[in-house]
Amino acid sequence: MDPVLWQSDLPGYGPPLRGKVRDVYDLGDTLLIVATDRLSAYDFVLQPGIPDKGKILNQLSNFWFGHLAEVAPNHLLATEPEDFPAVLAPFREILRGRSVLARKARVVPFECVARGYLAGSGFREYQQTGTVCGIPLPAGLQRASQLPEPIYTPATKAEEGHDENVTFEHMARALGRAPADRLRRASLDLYEAGRAYAAERGIIIADTKFEFGTTSDGTLLVIDEILTPDSSRFWPADRYQPGGSQPSFDKQPLRDYLAGVKRAGKWNGNAPPPPLPAEVVSATSARYRDAYRRITGRELA
Repeated sequence: MDPVLWQSDLPGYGPPLRGKVRDVYDLGDTLLIVATDRLSAYDFVLQPGIPDKGKILNQLSNFWFGHLAEVAPNHLLATEPEDFPAVLAPFREILRGRSVLARKARVVPFECVARGYLAGSGFREYQQTGTVCGIPLPAGLQRASQLPEPIYTPATKAEEGHDENVTFEHMARALGRAPADRLRRASLDLYEAGRAYAAERGIIIADTKFEFGTTSDGTLLVIDEILTPDSSRFWPADRYQPGGSQPSFDKQPLRDYLAGVKRAGKWNGNAPPPPLPAEVVSATSARYRDAYRRITGRELA
């Protein structure tokens, strides 16, 4: 297990654009994207970092990008530091396993969410209205129920605070009907292909979000990450039981832990939570590693 990388610093190439998890360096015609070991939940970046998390997210995304390349093109140009520009050679060991060279794209300003099961904000909305993002669902569904068919539920991208679920019509008015239709079709096709593959390996992908961008010639690319424990809900199929919270390979148990801290009055939810205990850090790292092993069939490099 490698030391935790909280953030990357490449002298002569900074400062990067630091997201909650990734550091992005503008190299002119391309982007260098570095997956750190930071972890976010409830819109806060948590302390401490999670060992190997960045490598797991990066390498799992790379696996999916390759596996699903015929479903939708993606932004990858190179995944090995030896194939990066020669000027990055001094940083190869820092970058190895946790970075990619990617095409630039104009980012679509919506999260593209595909849901096959009723969980999270979708379940909360269903309890109140019987719908998810304006899509009517059958009565009587429970938490974690499988939906009759996968649905597409976009969300706005918030610079600060929570993303907001919106209807497809809202997205179509903002982007145009044809681009919105293309995003919906690509999201559902990727989700269907990904969840079928994961099901063969004992994992239910309950829902996931995709990021897309368009190139100067109008090509739609999958960008950022794809079908990882950060962007998806992964449940073990052999323990699935609708009606409550599911055992998970993703960060839902960590969210549940933080919810317990909040209920105990040790965190008000308006400021970063207290540092995670060692056992939560270790368990989170193990879950991510287990998901990687099951899906790819190999150990983390």
